[in-house]
Amino acid sequence: MSPKKNPLNLNALQLRTLTILQELARLPDIAVPDPASGAVTINSLPHAHGDHFHIGEKLVMSRDASGLNNPAVWAALERKGVVKTNFPENIVLTAEGAAYDTGLSEAIFHSHGH
Repeated sequence: MSPKKNPLNLNALQLRTLTILQELARLPDIAVPDPASGAVTINSLPHAHGDHFHIGEKLVMSRDASGLNNPAVWAALERKGVVKTNFPENIVLTAEGAAYDTGLSEAIFHSHGH
């Protein structure tokens, strides 16, 4: 039997938010990794300009990121064990959260021309 896709039963908004947090955790200017635990503290969230924002070289549509400023989404992700929150100051992506396969990277992240 193959492993269950989305074993934590995250809803679509939670999956999109986790996918974005995973990408933010790769940015050294806003993320601080803890090598001992595998967790990463994300100290700031991107701000949209128009209908999108940038994460490094990637472009994200604002509609895909509505969970980033939603305390209920943060709380749900914390209950599932993929983040620890200090809303709205920062969020810690746990090792489990960093490794969780959301399957949404290709759908959320786009290349940009500016």
